[in-house]
Amino acid sequence: MSFTWNSDDRPATLRVTPTGWIRVGLRGGAIVTVLGLGVLVSALLRLPERQLHGTQRPWTAPVTRHAMRTILRCIGLPLHQQGSPMKAHGAVVSNHISWLDIVALHGCQQVVFVSKSEVAGWPGIGFLARFVGTVFIRRDPKEARAQRDRLVRAMDEGAKLMLFPEGTSTDGMRVLPFKSALFDMMFTSEMHKDLFVQPISLVYAAPPSSSDPRVYGWWGDMDLGPHLIQVLARRRQGAVQVTFHPPLAVRDFAERKALARTCEHMIREGMPKSQRGTN
Repeated sequence: MSFTWNSDDRPATLRVTPTGWIRVGLRGGAIVTVLGLGVLVSALLRLPERQLHGTQRPWTAPVTRHAMRTILRCIGLPLHQQGSPMKAHGAVVSNHISWLDIVALHGCQQVVFVSKSEVAGWPGIGFLARFVGTVFIRRDPKEARAQRDRLVRAMDEGAKLMLFPEGTSTDGMRVLPFKSALFDMMFTSEMHKDLFVQPISLVYAAPPSSSDPRVYGWWGDMDLGPHLIQVLARRRQGAVQVTFHPPLAVRDFAERKALARTCEHMIREGMPKSQRGTN
């Protein structure tokens, strides 16, 4: 990420009742248990998997996907999917709203997230990101080429990279202009003519008891702990919808900016009209 989107107009804080704290404890405990079991099973499978399949994860990827879906069920947040994940090599790109994006997007498909290195040290989220196999990159211009080459190798070896071209999370009420830098690797890969990019629109619906559609948004300098408690404490949850758009062939685009603009347009068109802004 090269910047952080922010807004002083934030959703009202939910007053957590004693019953709400019980939900936090039960749901939080269930999530920790699911993560622990997922990590244990993945660790046992990964060694023979690596020897037989290299960087491919035919055994551990389904474990991660099942764990992410189970976490959403623990929260009580239904996942609705429209369209299908592409099977081709390349990358998928999405708008970015919350820490929940990792759970929802990984619950639908096998991908390798690309994130800034700082995320690795975030409490809870860093662990979750490492668990799902995230590739962390540093915002150091001196390392830009080496990191790009690393991502290109991952794609050439069959990985499907998950990118957030907005460069930051928002409140979910807008799609920011896409940064094209990450798309450059699509055109530097030796296999670029065979690569595809699939746009994804990510939408969160607020719980029935909330009139503010930004309940699940996590942005700016919001602390993770309080936001997590707010989500887990709710008696009834909303929903998250993941819409997979038709994949785009990289060979059909002359350069990265044109590809980035098309992805941005498709994702914005897949959002409700009230959530297509760019401010």
